[in-house]
Amino acid sequence: MKGDYQDLVDEISALLGAPATLENRDFRLIAFGAHDSDDDLAMDPVRTRSILTRQSTAAVRSWFEGFGIARATGPVRIPAAPDAGVYRGRICLPVRHRGIVQGYVWLLDQEPGTPGPDPAALAAAMEVAQRIGVLLAEEAKAGADLSREFQAVLTAGRGWQQDMAVAALRAALGPAGDGLHAAVCVAPWPGEAPASVPGAAAVCVVPRRGGGAGEPGDAPGAGGAGGLALAVLLRLRSTDALAPALTAVARLLPRPPEPAAAGVGAASGAGGAGPRKPAAARTSAGASAQAAGAGGPAGAATARSVTTGPAPAAPGAAGAPAGAATAGPHRMTAGVADPVRGLADLPAAWEQAVAAARAAVAEPRLGPVAQWSRIGPYRLLASLGADPVADPAARPLLAPANRELARTAEVFLDCAGQAGRAAAALGIHRQTLYYRLGRVEQLTGLDLDAGEDRLLLHMALKASRLA
Repeated sequence: MKGDYQDLVDEISALLGAPATLENRDFRLIAFGAHDSDDDLAMDPVRTRSILTRQSTAAVRSWFEGFGIARATGPVRIPAAPDAGVYRGRICLPVRHRGIVQGYVWLLDQEPGTPGPDPAALAAAMEVAQRIGVLLAEEAKAGADLSREFQAVLTAGRGWQQDMAVAALRAALGPAGDGLHAAVCVAPWPGEAPASVPGAAAVCVVPRRGGGAGEPGDAPGAGGAGGLALAVLLRLRSTDALAPALTAVARLLPRPPEPAAAGVGAASGAGGAGPRKPAAARTSAGASAQAAGAGGPAGAATARSVTTGPAPAAPGAAGAPAGAATAGPHRMTAGVADPVRGLADLPAAWEQAVAAARAAVAEPRLGPVAQWSRIGPYRLLASLGADPVADPAARPLLAPANRELARTAEVFLDCAGQAGRAAAALGIHRQTLYYRLGRVEQLTGLDLDAGEDRLLLHMALKASRLA
């Protein structure tokens, strides 16, 4: 399906002689045309950021919909806003199917004073956009139709209930049920499932299991529990071609916060906060800056339809985002299970995806998108339970007052007991390391020269990150 979208975007680019980008109606990038122009204005900051971040905030979406693109049935032209980093105007081709908007195709407009696209070429491009709309609608319908069956597989108890749920999902998928799939868990998820996820066979929201995570020594349960998780069943072409799946998963995660700066993106913060409500002149520039993450278009506070005349003015301030990722133990992460052929192993694959998402919180170096095959000891630890119980010997060390001792012990054990490496990693003198390790032994009653005691303490420290 991804290849179909790319071919159609390339067709529009060829018809209009300008690179195009395609986003779904949730403003997530699906495909983009090649940029081979020597013109520096062809890749202004807005378009560059759009391609790199591959998604947009709810505030950006609200701002663009203020130009009437969600209601338009023909191309909408949005002028340039150089003060916001938008050096070229944009043309938006609404992608619709049976009267419902499914997404948007964005193109760079011609320089002012230069004739725009030929009306016949625009009409032909709109026909291609309609074909894209059919594909997006079919994909969204397939995922929505199977959400109940998919959810039943993930929430059913083991035994005959789960077997029946798997059989129902297999029947609903038809021959595709015997293909290759990867289960994905995205948590915490702020609300309803997205309208569509490229490459997904089914999407649903399920209750989230397990707590948050933090550094060893944090208070137990500090991460919290409950909430929702997004479950995605992605179609794969082969076990060696996980890149498209990982890309699709990454698009589901909010982009990391960026420092405020003049021009592009200055008005938006982490989680997609909307622009402030200053004077009208500054509102226009600020709103244009919000366009940085959306598929390329941005402009002044007015836009006009190429074919139908004026469009509504953009609102002065966009609404609050529907949901945003948070930092620390509650930040949104994703876990990807090993590929499975057929659906018999789907419940086990889902457990892998959940474990990988939890591991990405416990060890930020693994995420924000973690593959189960690469999470190391967390493959075992996450399977021990949603909330591992601290071993009595390690419990004193895990008290908040002993956080530095816990970190010292974990780094020492991560370094396979090599004092020189551990001291260098901690930035302390070797004698200081020995003193701290002695305190660890006093608190725990464990002998760090004994292999089994080392193993117990190491696992207790890693498990505390999942608590």
